[in-house]
Amino acid sequence: MWVSNQSSLDDFILLGFSDRSWLETPLFVILLVAYIFALFGNISVILVSCLDPQLDSPMYFFVSNLSFLDFCFTTSTVPQMLVNLRGPEKTISYGGCVAQLYISLALGSTECILLAIMAFDRYAAICKPLRYPIIMNQRRCIHMATGTWIGGFANSLVQSTLTVLTPRCGQRVIDHFFCEVPALLKLACTDTHVNEAELNVLGALLLLVPLSLILGIYVFIAQAVTRIRSAESCWKAFNTCASHLLVVSLFYFTAISMYVQPPSSYSRDRGKIMALFYGIVTPTLNPFIYTLRNKDVKAALRRALTKEFWVRTR
Repeated sequence: MWVSNQSSLDDFILLGFSDRSWLETPLFVILLVAYIFALFGNISVILVSCLDPQLDSPMYFFVSNLSFLDFCFTTSTVPQMLVNLRGPEKTISYGGCVAQLYISLALGSTECILLAIMAFDRYAAICKPLRYPIIMNQRRCIHMATGTWIGGFANSLVQSTLTVLTPRCGQRVIDHFFCEVPALLKLACTDTHVNEAELNVLGALLLLVPLSLILGIYVFIAQAVTRIRSAESCWKAFNTCASHLLVVSLFYFTAISMYVQPPSSYSRDRGKIMALFYGIVTPTLNPFIYTLRNKDVKAALRRALTKEFWVRTR
């Protein structure tokens, strides 16, 4: 019923929750509302971080990079989900599927590295406060951010290319919401052990190595915080670190459960739930985590609602 003409034979069919059609309408509403909040939250953080001089610091430079990543990631996947949830045809073109695969994987890979860089920034600010302006100078921050983007897109180029080149023998029904590596490898009609090994090796490098570095960095941060005598300074350090750790937990929990496992053991239901979580829940929550737990960002948002703020930024 999905194939209406010859050209549609080149399309992929995204099943989503087609076997549970009663879920599609409430899921559409939930995703639409979450997507609006994700766009509003991330765009707001980007604007205030770039325009408010009081947020002109390495920490908010990296936070705005994270918000831009989340904005792009949700935009690369959620609109297609919404179209398929409401329309009778659950399809995506071959070119659209490949583009979605490359872009979403590149952005997710970039976020893995960026979260480790943000942890290092917190380490430098708390453990090396006197040398912090030298360690995290503007030029170095730009180089670090550029490196994360290059690394993320390089990883996507390797993984996505190997996935796209895997023979599918005409299979085009993807039991998922969008095109991603584990779901596409399930369509393979040939041995995928090389792809699975490559996926696990790169997954370990991009997920477990940065996560180990983050955890190690926070051991040093915890030791430094315990030596801070000022209760106010101690609480401020804890607050900014808690926000970052919460974001790290949300992202790495879902990413590891998806990519550090053989695709042959990929559970379709768990895959869909995890995809919903890291595809929309995490990007929606991230800006609010940094906003609600951070007095500087809340103050900047309040200033952004005043006329004087926009007059000064012209």
